Amino acid sequence: MTPQNLRPYDSVLDTIGWTPLIHLARLGHGIRTPVYGKAEYANPGGSVKDRIGLAIIAGAERSGELKPGGVIVEGTSGNTGVGLAIAAAIKGYRCVFTMPDKMSQEKVRLLKAYGAEVIITPTAVPPDHPEHYVMKAKQIAHDTPGAILANQFYNQLNPEAHYATTGPEIWEQTEGKVTHFIAGAGTGGTVSGVGRYLKEKNAAVRILAGDPVGSLYAGYHRTRQMATDGAPYRVEGIGGDKMPTTVWWDVIDEFRSVTDKDAMALTRRLAREEGILSGGSTGVNLHVAFQVAREINNPDACIVAILCDSGERYLSKVFNDAWLQENQLLDTPHPTVADLLKRRSGEAPPLVQVAPTAQVRQALNLMSTFGVSQLPIIENGKCIGSLVEGALMTLALEQPTVLDRAVRDVMEEPFPVVASTLTLDRLAPMLTRETPAALIADHGKLVGIVSRYDVLQLMIGR
Repeated sequence: MTPQNLRPYDSVLDTIGWTPLIHLARLGHGIRTPVYGKAEYANPGGSVKDRIGLAIIAGAERSGELKPGGVIVEGTSGNTGVGLAIAAAIKGYRCVFTMPDKMSQEKVRLLKAYGAEVIITPTAVPPDHPEHYVMKAKQIAHDTPGAILANQFYNQLNPEAHYATTGPEIWEQTEGKVTHFIAGAGTGGTVSGVGRYLKEKNAAVRILAGDPVGSLYAGYHRTRQMATDGAPYRVEGIGGDKMPTTVWWDVIDEFRSVTDKDAMALTRRLAREEGILSGGSTGVNLHVAFQVAREINNPDACIVAILCDSGERYLSKVFNDAWLQENQLLDTPHPTVADLLKRRSGEAPPLVQVAPTAQVRQALNLMSTFGVSQLPIIENGKCIGSLVEGALMTLALEQPTVLDRAVRDVMEEPFPVVASTLTLDRLAPMLTRETPAALIADHGKLVGIVSRYDVLQLMIGR
């Protein structure tokens, strides 16, 4: 293996770029077309935006717009802010960032860790509203002496940085064999800059942009008219509802829309199957990449997709089952009766039972000992009746002599028997005040009992 980082660097800024290209063979198992991921999470700030943060600051310094002691202001979904903040920390500038409130708390804390000031703005406002995070940043830059607006959506240094670095890296790493390049468009800098470079090298290279469902970019690319009916989406950092000049529309051959659910699912698979922790925008890119790979079905093709950033900044969202379920982004199989039996805690055996010849007194003692409220009466492996604590105690108080009688004399209707594979959503309607429990059978053998109380405890998370 070729040694890396053989010599020390002057600063962390020198480590930006030349990120690895990784064959995603496990995700692509069974697909003939190879798909590679450009691991931008390997940049020091953990995202592809490190490249433009440094480029924008260097450009403002060259033009004389940014002077020593100046302030850098930007509206960011988080990653561009980190890229700017790292460069600003080295160069001694102050940073003020605005962020929509849909962004993860990890991103907010990350920016603050680099010394930036973060101002949270509402997501659900039109792009021209004063409280929109981009408009808010413009106002702060205007009102702050010595401040510049990084302006990533309109600053041509953004796509030019990728034309100068990311594009040549991909061309060299694939030995000029790349046939398809895929990246999401937020500012559009990555897909535009890389796309132009690769097309100049080989006009046949296809450039595709992944776009979250709800974003207006895909529709605009098809019609060249910006619609007004965008919808909220959960993927962070790509898509949009405005017209950035950093998207070079003529470079991009195709936009493909991807649902939040598909993006999140593929992001989680990337971690579990490839050992790569990234964010939801990467899931968008990979969904498109593998879709294209299946369509072209060509082992000689070479698809490269951007792995945008580190998934550590999405632990509270993409990798949080509860958050995904709250947002209807995670399909969870309904637990079965057998699952409930496995989860049930306590010292009672799975099936506390009594014979029909046992005394009522013994049955009540069993209920007390094991903390159960109902008992099946089993004879020759079959349920022939049942006892329910409330009704049995009422009868015993009214007729004390019943305690010495056989349970056969006082038993009620037998509990229903259900298969261990029955899902709880189908079992729950069967359990009523009159039928408080059901017996579980596995291959015809009674193996347990489930009560209304058990189902309720699982529903509330216990």
